[in-house]
Amino acid sequence: MINVTIYRKSNKKVSAFELSGHAESGPAGHDLVCAAVSAVSFGSVNAMIKLCEIEPIIDQGGEGGYLYVTLPTQVTGVTFERVQLLLEGMIVSLETIARDYGQYITISDK
Repeated sequence: MINVTIYRKSNKKVSAFELSGHAESGPAGHDLVCAAVSAVSFGSVNAMIKLCEIEPIIDQGGEGGYLYVTLPTQVTGVTFERVQLLLEGMIVSLETIARDYGQYITISDK
C-alpha cells in the first residue's frame, strides 16, 4: 500500500509531504496506481521547480517506494502561494486516486 502523509503547519499550509510503500495493484512495471501516484507527485515537484523557481529538499528511496519533499523555509509571498496551490492540486489528484483505488493508497495529514 502507498501511504501519503501531508505535513501542515499550524496555519494549515503544506510544509512537506511523504510517500512510502508500493501499491502492488498489478505486476511490476504495470502497476497503474503506482504510476498514477508517481506521475502526480513528481509532476507537482517538477512544476514547483520550473514554475516557482524553487529547489525543494528531496529525499528519495534508492529503489523507489519512498519520496519525502520539504519546502525551503525562505519561500515567501507570491511564490509561497503558488507553491501551495500546486501542492493542494497534487493533494486533490491523490485524493481522486484514493477515492477509486482506496485499497492501494491512504492519505493522512499531520
